[in-house]
Amino acid sequence: MSFQLNGKNAVVTGGSSGIGLATVELLVAEGANVAWCGRNEQRLTESKEFILSRYPNAKVLTATCNVLDKQDVIQFANNVEKEFGGIDILINNAGQGRVSNFENTADEDWLKEIELKYFSVLHPVKAFLPALKQSNFGSITNVNSLLALQPEPHMIATSSARAALLNLTHSLAHEFSQYNIRVNSILLGMVESAQWKRRFAERSDQDQSWEEWIGNIAKKRGIPMARLGKPEEPARALVFLASPLASYTTGSTIDVSGGFNKHL
Repeated sequence: MSFQLNGKNAVVTGGSSGIGLATVELLVAEGANVAWCGRNEQRLTESKEFILSRYPNAKVLTATCNVLDKQDVIQFANNVEKEFGGIDILINNAGQGRVSNFENTADEDWLKEIELKYFSVLHPVKAFLPALKQSNFGSITNVNSLLALQPEPHMIATSSARAALLNLTHSLAHEFSQYNIRVNSILLGMVESAQWKRRFAERSDQDQSWEEWIGNIAKKRGIPMARLGKPEEPARALVFLASPLASYTTGSTIDVSGGFNKHL
């Protein structure tokens, strides 16, 4: 089944690696024109070369951009609109987690988490909103975490910030319905990343394969599917929510955690 994205214009923040790059590739494969940004210029260049090596006729645009810098994002939005002539899809995929409990989380660390989780979404939404209003099926999709509903004591600041982002997403869905813009999110569990690859390289038992090592971690954490997610799996959920296939879905979430969720 097609995602019905041929010729549509999409933007992905944090698109140079991991889930972001997997999302970019799926959008391009579906015929969308895609712009993505990132902070690391070399990784951004490599991601563009990777996409064009697989899809040489794709219409793409990349830009070095810090989503926490309002002017950076405005410039990125202006460049995208100039190149593509309009925007239909915005996928916000920027932000990492902070490992800390209450006692070792300083006041400034709480503020940094709120800034990262909020303004990595707010800046792009504000910058691209005028263009999204002109689309016939505008959509905003935010990458969030299962921590929003299932907080972890060792990630207390990130958990609370993620819950705030879930609330914000729901509020924007209601407010933007008047513009025919849908707003949804996915809730991530544990997904394979460069960080996990680095830890694997440093494993104590060098005879363990990647599948054995990562499977043991998943079992210890109580993930029913006994593995971590692959970047393309949340990417599929993101593209579905962003596409016309989810035309009657707004203010909603898709859980992509391999059954790690413990709530109803």
